[in-house]
Amino acid sequence: MPIDKNGELIFDVDEARALHNNAVAMLGKAIGVDVLTTFADVKVEDMSDRVSTTSMDETMKVERAVYNEAGISQMQFNTSGNLALEKSILNDEASLQGLVAQFEMFLNELLEPFNQNAKRLQYKAQLLGTTIYNYKDLAKMYSEQMKIGFSKILPQIALGQSQLSVLATAYFENEVLNLNELFIPPPSSNTTAGGEAGPGRPALAPDKKSDKTIANEQSMS
Repeated sequence: MPIDKNGELIFDVDEARALHNNAVAMLGKAIGVDVLTTFADVKVEDMSDRVSTTSMDETMKVERAVYNEAGISQMQFNTSGNLALEKSILNDEASLQGLVAQFEMFLNELLEPFNQNAKRLQYKAQLLGTTIYNYKDLAKMYSEQMKIGFSKILPQIALGQSQLSVLATAYFENEVLNLNELFIPPPSSNTTAGGEAGPGRPALAPDKKSDKTIANEQSMS
């Protein structure tokens, strides 16, 4: 409470109570008012967590104990490095593979009545392991396999297109618009035989680099 130079209260207790009650009556129901003070000195305390070495070490010990008791690695779902994050995502995907296999089995059971006649078409459902994290890598891998005669549809399916839209687009562009005759790519190492690739290997994606490589690149920039 405020005091004068002699150390005496400026207001007596009854006056202080009346002033405070009046302020509460006027502003107690005001929108956005959570804390109401009147004439008392107010000090806003810093509620942020000032982490010290000791407290940080104790917190890490508790976290390690939780994961150790569960029998799993601490880096599985709570990573702290670049490569560890990639492995954590792979672990998340792997944990759902069993569920995906069950859905695939269920779909094939629904299609089984349509496969009774061997002379007719055989139907089979297959769920590709495509996620928001790996679809680029899968599309690139399917494209490389296409060069040796593998499926031409899988790269587009990995990019999110349906099988019907892939076939319809290819037929429309090649047979109707004749784009394969109109758009001819310029000669390059990819379109000519015996071409030489450019110097050096292509740069790795950020999630493929090690923590040491990232640190070296940051120190050079």
